[in-house]
Amino acid sequence: MKNYKKLYINLMLVATLGISSSCNKDFLDEELTTAYSNDYYKTEAGIQALAVGTYYQVFALEFGGEVPLTASESGTDEFHAGGDPSNHIWNSYAAGLNSFVTVSNANTIAANTNWDNLYVGIGNANQLIESATAIISSNDAIKKTALGEGYFLRAFNYLKLVRQYGGVPLKLNVSNTVELEFSRATAAEVLEQVIADFTQAYNLLDNIGAPAKISKDAAAHYLAKAYLTRASEINDSWNSATKSADLQKVVSLSDEVIGRHPLAGNFVDLWNYTVADGANEKLPELILSAQFNSSQLTTGGNNQHLYFLSTYDQLPQMKRNLAGGRPFSRLAPTYFAYDVFDKVNDSRFWKSFQTKSIINNKSGSYYDNGDLGIMYIMNSPSDTRFEKTKNTDFIIDSKTGKTIPSVYVAYAADNFGLEKDVRFPSLSKYLDGARIDLTNTKGTRDVILARSADTYLMAAEAKVRLAKVGGASFADALPYINQVRTRAGYKSGEDRSAYTDGSAAWTATGQAGIPISFIKENSYYESNNIPTSTAPTDLTISSISTLPAEDQAVISKLGYTNDYDRMLCLILNERTRELCGEFHRWEDLSRTKTLVARAKAYNIEAAPNIQDFHTLRPIPQTFLDAVYASGRPLSAEEKDQMQNPGY
Repeated sequence: MKNYKKLYINLMLVATLGISSSCNKDFLDEELTTAYSNDYYKTEAGIQALAVGTYYQVFALEFGGEVPLTASESGTDEFHAGGDPSNHIWNSYAAGLNSFVTVSNANTIAANTNWDNLYVGIGNANQLIESATAIISSNDAIKKTALGEGYFLRAFNYLKLVRQYGGVPLKLNVSNTVELEFSRATAAEVLEQVIADFTQAYNLLDNIGAPAKISKDAAAHYLAKAYLTRASEINDSWNSATKSADLQKVVSLSDEVIGRHPLAGNFVDLWNYTVADGANEKLPELILSAQFNSSQLTTGGNNQHLYFLSTYDQLPQMKRNLAGGRPFSRLAPTYFAYDVFDKVNDSRFWKSFQTKSIINNKSGSYYDNGDLGIMYIMNSPSDTRFEKTKNTDFIIDSKTGKTIPSVYVAYAADNFGLEKDVRFPSLSKYLDGARIDLTNTKGTRDVILARSADTYLMAAEAKVRLAKVGGASFADALPYINQVRTRAGYKSGEDRSAYTDGSAAWTATGQAGIPISFIKENSYYESNNIPTSTAPTDLTISSISTLPAEDQAVISKLGYTNDYDRMLCLILNERTRELCGEFHRWEDLSRTKTLVARAKAYNIEAAPNIQDFHTLRPIPQTFLDAVYASGRPLSAEEKDQMQNPGY
């Protein structure tokens, strides 16, 4: 599946040539007899090629670019506006976020982009289902695998649609003519279809080829996610009849998946990317990934390495380089994302964020390339060591005795903070030094779509919800949470200052003679101001009445008092600690109806503007303007009726 983009392009080219050749038989006085028509999809080869193309449309095309940032991370408690304004509107919830989105520049994601992409994928999946169903064949690769993939891919996109927009039009067959009349199904109807499709996929697929191929476990994971969505607060006006049974299914499906996908031994193993298709992209924890590769024969690639990166290259003694990354700086972490971690005992913060860079553009005789050039001190609010947030040539590196050109402090006496500047610790889960050079945007590493740590936390959430309806105790969630937290602790003998990310995949050829700025070291000890230790740490939560201090701080800020709200808050916090930046957050907060409260509390640009109606996205105006009713375009009143409230 690593070459599915190349195969998809070839397939679409074949289809285009087939259509164009039928338009003019006299073209160059030749009759083209080798091009394919739609009859190609009636063959086993055509069906398998269509499956490859639909993988690309639904996974690689969607998750390789900027749409997931605007749909899933912007405007949440985890991330706020970075240094580049291209898509600030998706973070701020200002008036320009509507059925048409106010354009900042050519990189601004339009209101209809995600909607259109998802429906194109659904159209491809419909064709795949129809073709694999209609063909007379005893080949399991067609009748089970391709058909199961078709059902999964359709459900995957409809699940995203219903979690973003609520009820949407359901289109379940192939269009052979132009269709203009559509109505919105209810969220209940869409989720019923999603569950039916994922169930079909689960029954048809086996467990071969993960995470590159859709497997039975991938279907089980997303089926559990669909049930959990139906049981969430955003659907409480109609979900009471199915809630308890849905939550039981979340637990049983999650247990099944967890049993075959053990967590990686160390959290850093997930992000220790050194080469395309390397060991970290094949870990048993991974259930499904969007596939990318290092082939230069394909265009595009995984561009996520661009978007979470701070603009290091504009600071003194620094220069852009392949190992340092190309900083588009779309999103910056919030203080919630910093402070929700126990930064002494929880290794995940230090394995998710880059906090040091070395000089690679020395000027003068004082510094050498390789000296510490940038450091972020991620201290606690009670730390009184620092006067200023920004420290230029002031703080001394204990290893060299030299001042560090640029040091930024999370908590200093000036109360300036890290959210008013374009410098911040960069989320490092997507950094990619394996690109061919520093200007190239084509990333090579896969995007993880599903892993079993997420499955553990879905099961934990289901237990919390079951406790609310009398089907479990709140403490039943703790074993699932503690499995994830146990992996997050430091191991005996582990060097807490050690660090790596995908920048380590840099090559001398790619660096082209420019010194590297990447260093395999973090600011753990400078931030925590504690003696060196190699002792193991324990993050176990033993009682629901005594939650970690980091969680209690969030609970107090948001005003939660009862056990259900406190435990759901714990789950959402744990999801940030484990899954920060992995394109889950907006939908998690929307479905739990915690988006508004958390964005107001933690996102400085969103806080003044976000309102309750922002828990759903606007239906794109381009769709509303194109839809007909009874043979005529919709009236203004009918468009308003089809639009989500508030837009």
